[in-house]
Amino acid sequence: MKKEEKIELIMRRAVQVFNEDSLRKKLNSGKKLIVKFGADPSRPDLHLGHTVALRMLKDFQDLGHEIVFLIGDFTAMIGDPSGRSKTRPALTFEETRKSGETYFQQVIKVLDPEKTRIVYNSEWLSKMNFADVLSLTGKYTVARILERDDFSNRFQNNIPIGIHEFMYPLMQGYDSVALKADIEIGGTDQTFNLLVGRELQKDYGQEPQDVIVLPLLVGLDGKEKMSKSLGNYIAINEPATTMYEKAMRIPDDCLLEYFKLTTDIALEEAEKLIKKDVILAHKKYAEEIVKMYHGEEFVEEAEKRYEVVAKGGTPDDIEEITLDKSEFDNGMVIVDLLSKAKMFSSKSEARRAVEQNGISINNKKENDIKRMISLDDFNNGELIIQKGKKQFKKIVLK
Repeated sequence: MKKEEKIELIMRRAVQVFNEDSLRKKLNSGKKLIVKFGADPSRPDLHLGHTVALRMLKDFQDLGHEIVFLIGDFTAMIGDPSGRSKTRPALTFEETRKSGETYFQQVIKVLDPEKTRIVYNSEWLSKMNFADVLSLTGKYTVARILERDDFSNRFQNNIPIGIHEFMYPLMQGYDSVALKADIEIGGTDQTFNLLVGRELQKDYGQEPQDVIVLPLLVGLDGKEKMSKSLGNYIAINEPATTMYEKAMRIPDDCLLEYFKLTTDIALEEAEKLIKKDVILAHKKYAEEIVKMYHGEEFVEEAEKRYEVVAKGGTPDDIEEITLDKSEFDNGMVIVDLLSKAKMFSSKSEARRAVEQNGISINNKKENDIKRMISLDDFNNGELIIQKGKKQFKKIVLK
C-alpha cells in the first residue's frame, strides 16, 4: 500500500481527529513521529478491543514512525474514572507492574518488536515532588475537569469524587509532555484525557499532539465496551480453544463490527457471509482470530473442541487442578472448591453461579451453595467441574 493510501486508511478508521490538517501535514513532512498509545494494566490481559488501536499503530510503523506503547503502571493505582459512576478500588504499584510485565509479549503479536518502545509512566510520575504536582494542577481548572460527563453526573447526583480522580487526566496528559508525543491514539471514552494532553503540551511549550479517536469494540455482552473489569472480553493471549469458543458467542448483530475493527477481511465479504449463514460467519471470524494470534495450525483443534462442547460433550484437553486428597476428608463446600479451581474471581460470584444453576459437577447440575463435595464425588481420583456450557476444569487428587 502506498503512503497516501495508508494515510487515507488511517483517516477513514478514525471517529474524530484533532486536528486533521495538522496531522496530514505531520505525516507528509518526512519527519519520524512519536506515536503514543497507553494501556491501563489493571488486569494482565490485552484484549481484542486494544487491537483496534494496535492495528492502527502497525500502520504507523509501516510508515516509518516510532511507536511508544505506554503502560500506565502509576496512573493505574488511581484507575481511569472514564465512564465510572463511582470511585474505582485502588491498586498497589506491585499489582499494576505485575500486570504490565505481561503486555510486551502480547503487543508483539501485532506490532514489530524492533520498532516498538515500551515505557512505564512511573518512570517520570513517581519522581515528581509536591511542587511539581502543584504546578501541574495549576494548569487546569475544576470547571474544565467537571466538563467530563462522568464527573459532572456524579457531582450533580451527590456521588463522591475523590480529588485523586481529578488527577488522572492530568497525569495521562503529562505522559504526552514527558514523551514529547506527536500523535496519540485512543478510544472514544478517552477523548477528554487525550485532549488534556494537547493542552498541557502547549502549557509546557511543546507543539500539541494530534489526537486520533477510534471506535470502541463492544464486548461479548453486546452492551458495554469490551473491558477487562467487566469480563466481557476476548484476550489475545488466551488459548486458541478459548478464543474460538468466545468468538462463537459474539452477538449476531455485533459480528460485522468485529470483522471491521479486528480483522483484514473485506467488509463486503463479511456482510455476504453474515447474510448467507450467520453461524458459518461466526466460524469464519473465529478461525481468523485464532490464525492471527496463534497460527493456522491451531484452528482445526479449536474447531473440533468447540464442536464437542456445542453438542454437550466433555472435551479431552481440560485444564487440571491438583488438590490434596486430605482436603476432602470432611468434605469441601462447593463454593470453596470453585474458588480453589480458579473459576471465579470471588466467592460471591461463585455463589451466584451455583444459585443460578450455572455449575455442574460430573455432568450433574448443582444449585445448593451448602453442597459438600466429598471423596465419593471423585471417579478414579478425578472430578469434572463445568461452568455454563463451555468452561471446564478437572480436579485431580494427589
